[in-house]
Amino acid sequence: MLLIYAEHVSPRLQYILQVLFRDVSVLEYRLTGDKDAFLRHDGPKLNYSRQPIAEKEFFLPAAGLLAETGISAQALTVQHAQDYPYFFDTRGGDFPFDVFAASFYLVSRYEEYLPHNRDRYGRYDHRQSLTFREGFLDRPLVNEWMKAFRQALRARFPGIFMPEPVFRFETTYDIDVAFAYRFRGLPRLAGGWMRDLLQGRLQVIAQRLRVAAGKERDPYDVFEWLDALHLRYRLKPVYFFLLAARQHGYDKNIDPRYPAFRELVSYHGMGYALGLHPSWQSGDDDTLFQSEKALLESLAAKEISRSRQHYIRLTLPATYRKLCATGITDDYSMGYGGINGFRASIATPHPWYDLSTETSTPLCIHPFCFMDANARFEEGLTPAQAFEQLTALHDRVKKAGGTLSTIFHNTFLGTHPDYTGWRDVYALFLEEVVYWDV
Repeated sequence: MLLIYAEHVSPRLQYILQVLFRDVSVLEYRLTGDKDAFLRHDGPKLNYSRQPIAEKEFFLPAAGLLAETGISAQALTVQHAQDYPYFFDTRGGDFPFDVFAASFYLVSRYEEYLPHNRDRYGRYDHRQSLTFREGFLDRPLVNEWMKAFRQALRARFPGIFMPEPVFRFETTYDIDVAFAYRFRGLPRLAGGWMRDLLQGRLQVIAQRLRVAAGKERDPYDVFEWLDALHLRYRLKPVYFFLLAARQHGYDKNIDPRYPAFRELVSYHGMGYALGLHPSWQSGDDDTLFQSEKALLESLAAKEISRSRQHYIRLTLPATYRKLCATGITDDYSMGYGGINGFRASIATPHPWYDLSTETSTPLCIHPFCFMDANARFEEGLTPAQAFEQLTALHDRVKKAGGTLSTIFHNTFLGTHPDYTGWRDVYALFLEEVVYWDV
């Protein structure tokens, strides 16, 4: 067991130690503010204070952030070691920087509580984030830091038991629109036909005719194909269904009153983990969130405790507080809706820390780093480029022993001409990359 001494045993410190030594790594530890007990301890011990106090300790100078309360702008200077960037540099210790404070700053999303700009969807703009500005958005930096920190601890305490974390792959799907042409309602079908005609989209019109004649499966109906992939690669995915009662604005889902759509949700509820994909409209009306959750629970015949924000409409701390208040225990929205990468610089599920109240909550955050819509619409990548990006993210997470969480849409994985090649990205990734992980 590692005994950790701190002059200030704060909620922030207690939280980040739990994340780093329980979630990211596996290390038995105990935190104390008793200096005498620390000095008497004969086993591995870590001094997290302002100055050394024992001969056989691991000394990690405290930068001060974890002893603070409240939220204020931090003067951060990013430096670079041989293998990674870092900040909260501390001289004279056994590690180059205060890994506890730096990890807390990133994982808590400290900068999102400060005044900031919003993008065109009203979300936190990733371009002002430290990770984007400094060029390490594509790295699960907290996991990488902990890998280096474990090595430093082992060098000081060769007998310490600290197994390496195990890489995991977590695939998830957003079902925004279950079918391209079926069950769309006459006005929407007519509007689609007219739009395709005016734009001269002959390939799409031909596909519409084949589907209408029963000669081809609806291009968004990929659910049997996915079932086969899950069996082959032993995957346990999570499906997030959008169930807006009124199709408006960004909510373009199939009307949940259609029996075929209800059967689709019911079927997946029997064999898979399901989550709510709250409508954009529910972000402005809490009663809609409750009704959509209740409908999903009714169709799936089980309690729903997972959620991912539609269009990643996430505002801290308001969104997560609402989820906590409505029975959601696991959120999958921690990522950007405008670029792929690690929003919180971590690739491990972890509890949410409410910085405004200085409390660790039961809400478990599942960060994602790749979404097909980001790759295509926001970053302008081709399917081949997206495959390379996804593979690079996989390799970084695997090397650091984290969890790779991805988002794909059934629309991208289907046979619609607008998404040619994207189905192959997923299939090839499973065949050439994931296959060797399982």
